[in-house]
Amino acid sequence: MAKYSTGGAGGSAGGNCELCGAEDDDLRTANVAGATLEVCAECAQHGETDSRGGSGSDDGERSDQDRKRRAAQNAARIDDARKADSKHWEEDGTNYEDDQLPYLVSGYGKQLTEARQDAGLQLAELAEELDIDEADLLAVEQGRATQAGVGGSVVAKLEDRLDVELSESA
Repeated sequence: MAKYSTGGAGGSAGGNCELCGAEDDDLRTANVAGATLEVCAECAQHGETDSRGGSGSDDGERSDQDRKRRAAQNAARIDDARKADSKHWEEDGTNYEDDQLPYLVSGYGKQLTEARQDAGLQLAELAEELDIDEADLLAVEQGRATQAGVGGSVVAKLEDRLDVELSESA
């Protein structure tokens, strides 16, 4: 029996589609927008199905696994980029005297993330546009610019591009 009755006598031989309300003798279970529903063949195309072709109770588990897999791939990609970019530090050394990190305002990471999102930019897009290391941008957004050794020039570029105040005025 459907969770939300749209009319008709309830019986195991058929019922009403929980999505469109159509009467159907051949309802099937589908996961639609996170809800498990009994739906007609027409509405079943809107459901999420597993690799076996049917809807499964493990859809949520699969999507969680996919999300975790994508997150791990993104973290590995950023880590690889950071490692590949370390040669300039080894060859040129660091010059913190010329590129000192200014005093940053409280909550600077959150402010930067919101400004970037308001501008409709992804991390990689902004990093490429400003010609800065994506790992440095991520460090600033995560509020760990000091620990990551991000230079003041990165913060200045971000402030200028996104019209946001991340550092305290002198």
